[in-house]
Amino acid sequence: MLIKILVCFFAGMGAGLGTGFAGLSAAAVISPMLISFLDMPAYQAVGIALASDVLASAVSAYTYGKHKNLDIKNGTIMMACVLLFTAVGSYVSSLVEAKTMGTMSTVMTMFLGLRFLIRPVMTTKEGMESALSKKQRIVRSVIGGCGIGFICGFVGAGGGMMMLLVLTSVLGYELKTAVGTSVFIMTFTAFTGSASHFAIDKGVSDIPTLVFCIVFTFIWAQVAARIANKASAKTLNRITGVILIITGAVTIAFKLFSK
Repeated sequence: MLIKILVCFFAGMGAGLGTGFAGLSAAAVISPMLISFLDMPAYQAVGIALASDVLASAVSAYTYGKHKNLDIKNGTIMMACVLLFTAVGSYVSSLVEAKTMGTMSTVMTMFLGLRFLIRPVMTTKEGMESALSKKQRIVRSVIGGCGIGFICGFVGAGGGMMMLLVLTSVLGYELKTAVGTSVFIMTFTAFTGSASHFAIDKGVSDIPTLVFCIVFTFIWAQVAARIANKASAKTLNRITGVILIITGAVTIAFKLFSK
């Protein structure tokens, strides 16, 4: 039990910091740790990771929204497209060999981290609002959401990382609004994903691990979101970049360790 608590604590800490600072999915950290250190079946580990993501993303979205760093209108449009095309991508993945795509997603996480360190997102809210018209932003939200959903369904991971990339690079969001909008979307996508996982798996066989992961991820996400909303854009870019690089490196290490 002590080992289980320690694994859940560090998994929840990594996932919570990733969610609160960078809008990452908890599945990127929790799943490989539960599989590697607790010998948990992969499908169950992903379900627990997604369940942990729900409250963590919700509290992060609330904190970002309280500081007016959340775009609910375009976030809702993108979320609908993500959910729809996740199902499409999932169906296509059942017909195509896609094992190598998981590794590509991990490598992309590290490259995105380098991008935030080398070329930080310094867009201001004023610049964000004037860069695109409402129609252009809606069109790009639809296209971006469809692309993210399809890739998530096809690969099975990478949603938070890709949302952050699309929101900052395609929609021109400043970083705090991008993270806030990303965790808002993930609240609903994670809930849908975890509910379907538990329904297919006929419940949760390891309740203590589920509770520990949810609690620790929730606590650290709240801490990270509060710090992030008070940090300067330059500092947040550095933190986000470092977290993305560490997440990618740790995920690769766990995959090698599990073999």
